[in-house]
Amino acid sequence: MPWFRRKTDGSEGRASKVQIAEGQWIKCDICKEIIYRAEVERAGRVCPKCHYPFRISARERIALLADPGSFEERDLALETMDPLGFKDTKKYRDRVRAAAQKTGTGEAVVTGVGRIGDQPAVLCAFEFGFLGGSMGSVVGEKLARAIELASVRQLPVVIVSASGGARMQEGIFSLLQMAKVTAALARLRARGVPFLSVLTDPTTGGVTASFAMLGDVILAEPRALIGFAGPRVIAETIRQPLPEGFQRSEFLLAHGQIDAIVDRRELKETLRRILAFFADRPPAAG
Repeated sequence: MPWFRRKTDGSEGRASKVQIAEGQWIKCDICKEIIYRAEVERAGRVCPKCHYPFRISARERIALLADPGSFEERDLALETMDPLGFKDTKKYRDRVRAAAQKTGTGEAVVTGVGRIGDQPAVLCAFEFGFLGGSMGSVVGEKLARAIELASVRQLPVVIVSASGGARMQEGIFSLLQMAKVTAALARLRARGVPFLSVLTDPTTGGVTASFAMLGDVILAEPRALIGFAGPRVIAETIRQPLPEGFQRSEFLLAHGQIDAIVDRRELKETLRRILAFFADRPPAAG
C-alpha cells in the first residue's frame, strides 16, 4: 500500500496561494527584507535586520524624544498664503490643503516646548510627508519664533530636519527663510544658548545650506541623505563618478561635517546627556 496519494481535485500544478494580511508586512529599502510591521514598530521604526531607520512623521518623532505629556505645541494658527498665485498641475493652495489632510499637521514643521529626559528644550520636528518637508514662509516663521522663544527663556533648541529644501511654489519668499532662521540662530548664539541639530533622511537643499549645518552639536541618523544638490545632479554636472556613499551621514562623519551618528533608539538618551552637559555650564555669550 502506498504511503502517499496524489490529490485528484485538480489542484496539482497550481502554486499554493499564501494569504498575507494587508498592511502587516513592510519591505526595507536597504536590505530588501520583508519584515513583520509590528516588529518594526517595536524597534522604533528601525529595520531589525539592517538597522535602517524608516522615515517617521513629526509627531512620531516628538513622541520618541519628548517626555510623555511634556510637549506643548506652539504657533498652530499660522496659515500658509499663496503670494505668487502659483499653479502647475494643481493650485498651490490645493496642494497645501491636501498635505494638511494627509499628515494631520498645518505645515511642514511642528514646534513647541517640552522636556527630553527631564531636560527642558524647544523642540522642532520636520514633517516630510507635508510637501516633502519643504521650507516655505510659515515654516521659516515658526522656526524663527521658536528660536526667539528659546533665546528669551534661555532654553536650548533641538531641530530635527527632514526636508527637500526651500519650497519652490513660494519662490524668493521661501529662500528668504534661510536668512531669517540663520539670523535668529545668530542671536541665540550671541546669548550663549546651545542649538542641537539632528539630520534625518533626507536633509537637503536650502535647509542644509542654512540652519541644519549650524548646530553647536550636529547629529545624524544612520544612512541619512544629507547635502545641498542631490548626488545625481552633482554627478551629471561635474561628469564624474561620485565616491561610494557620497552624501550619506557616514561619509559626512568621516569628513568632519557632523559630530556623531546616533541610532534612533539611542537618540533621546544622547540628546539628554548633551542637554545636561550644557545645563551644567553657564551661558558663554559669543
